[in-house]
Amino acid sequence: MTMFAKRQSKPARLYLAVSLAGLMALLTPNGMASAEEVTGRLPDASRVVSIGDSITEIIYALGEEGHLVGRDQTSTYPQAAQKLPDVGYMRALSPEGVLSINPTAIIAVEGSGPKETIDVLKKASIPFVFVPEDYTGKSIPAKIRAVGTALGVDEKAEKLASQIEKDLQAAEDATKNIKNRKRVLFVLSAQGGKIMASGTRTAANGIIALAGADNAITEYPGYKPLTDEAIITAKPDVILVMDRGGDHSSNNADLLANAAIAATPAGKDKKIIRMGGQYLLGFGPRAPKAIHELAQAMYGNELGK
Repeated sequence: MTMFAKRQSKPARLYLAVSLAGLMALLTPNGMASAEEVTGRLPDASRVVSIGDSITEIIYALGEEGHLVGRDQTSTYPQAAQKLPDVGYMRALSPEGVLSINPTAIIAVEGSGPKETIDVLKKASIPFVFVPEDYTGKSIPAKIRAVGTALGVDEKAEKLASQIEKDLQAAEDATKNIKNRKRVLFVLSAQGGKIMASGTRTAANGIIALAGADNAITEYPGYKPLTDEAIITAKPDVILVMDRGGDHSSNNADLLANAAIAATPAGKDKKIIRMGGQYLLGFGPRAPKAIHELAQAMYGNELGK
């Protein structure tokens, strides 16, 4: 028996044909697509579409939401953003949806959508600003500065970025003397009893590290189904789950009903932490608060000692 379950295959051709996928692969960390990339200030920021929840959140935090005419489906914070036209899920966005609102520019987080979609938008000569993302503390102020430069509000962005840096440093200082770092298993889903968990190079992995803990799974990048053997071997002290609402006690009971989860230190102690997905994993202006909240839930009175 292998340590990790097989990754499920995706009907890639159908996926591309039906949805053209979206802007979420506009630029991968390996630099997959170039499009009408703009470095620095946008030539015309009067009608901007934001792709990525952190990008939208940053624009609102800067007080520059007046530029926005559209946002992707993940951009639901702040609540006012939900009143903007939704151009689709960032990984399954149609060019028609973007073009229909006549944008003058697109600001997209790094890692955004397949070349097929970009080629269509490229022909429309829509400038893009690609904002780097590597799920580290440094990436958050870097994103703020990049968005500020794109919109021509560098001074505002610098002020916000500097405050975020201070807040991140405070969160780091709170956990620097923790002697026994918690091992955390981030569970993305547990449908049908199958545990889908985070490995490395994910927002979950990044936020766990920033909260002064260790990811219990380091054998693979991204998200993958785990076998019972892998869960038990991981020996997590904490199970971290995205809060999707509903009856938490019932959801926790379902997790603990998994024999492998129940056999771990986290399962035996019933140590399950639930936090809002975008709040926890967004890597935007709210990240320092989310980091501190997660650290508090894991370490309690040990913080700051």
